[in-house]
Amino acid sequence: MNTTPKYSFVLPAFNEDENVAIMTERLLTIAEKLDGAVEILWVNDGSTDGTATQLDRLTQDHDAVRALHFSRNFGHMAALCAGLEGARASHAVITLDADGQHPPEMIPEMIRHWKDGADIVQCIRQQASERSLIKKATSGGFYKIFNLLADTDIPEGAADFRLMSREVVDALNTLPERVRFVRGLVHWVGFHQLLMPYEEEKRLTGTTKYSMRHMLSFALNGITSFSIRPLRLSFVLSLLVIGLIALYSAYVLVAMVSGKYISPGWTSLVFVVLFLGAAQLLVIGIASEYLARLYVEQKRRPVYILRKPISRREEQ
Repeated sequence: MNTTPKYSFVLPAFNEDENVAIMTERLLTIAEKLDGAVEILWVNDGSTDGTATQLDRLTQDHDAVRALHFSRNFGHMAALCAGLEGARASHAVITLDADGQHPPEMIPEMIRHWKDGADIVQCIRQQASERSLIKKATSGGFYKIFNLLADTDIPEGAADFRLMSREVVDALNTLPERVRFVRGLVHWVGFHQLLMPYEEEKRLTGTTKYSMRHMLSFALNGITSFSIRPLRLSFVLSLLVIGLIALYSAYVLVAMVSGKYISPGWTSLVFVVLFLGAAQLLVIGIASEYLARLYVEQKRRPVYILRKPISRREEQ
């Protein structure tokens, strides 16, 4: 495809072999309604099923379809970043998931908002009844904690379903960090943003790839990427512990001077030891998270590694 597309649709995919063809057809249908050329850029995040084969077939069948293949699974954020770096759109890039939960039929409306002046059209997920209570609680809790601690606020329900102008994408691509929390970075770069609600649809097929472990890692990356307040809170906690110890010591000294009997039991001693130990472990744990980020960043390894060319058609 020699023509520079006006719009790019970027979709990370991990083990979505049953969904990529369906989503591609839906996106091609949407593309026919738009006012310019479109490319559909799939990012295969090291899938172990037939996703790579399906994508290679789609690139052969449709000029508008391109595919990036990772050498292994680098994670959703890395795949999203690869898509933004590889997108060739001259005007706007739309990111969405491969499982069908982000309805592509909303794209024309997103583009209308962009034409009206929005640099970023951020889709906000409305609470879906199909989501478990645990999923709803953890998701809502994450946004509340993040916005409390971080210097950048993210609207609750903000998903990786958004439109970004070419200017916004170029700004994101210049950011140097390797451990990336794209949802936070999109809001950090600024620009005129419009929030657009959407109803989350059911997955086309399969199950979610986000386990509780992935969600916890996602939350820690988000908070440590955009806030140093946990470090400051740990320092405040240390001062609080020192103050309590000082008060307790003063009480013991006054009691001894006044001749008051102090029971030689272990209760108070055990309480102080446990409290100090818990405080120290908390401070060490928080500091370790930031130290781990510094360790990863200073190695300067690439965010992802590609396994094969963008498409076989381009080799011909």
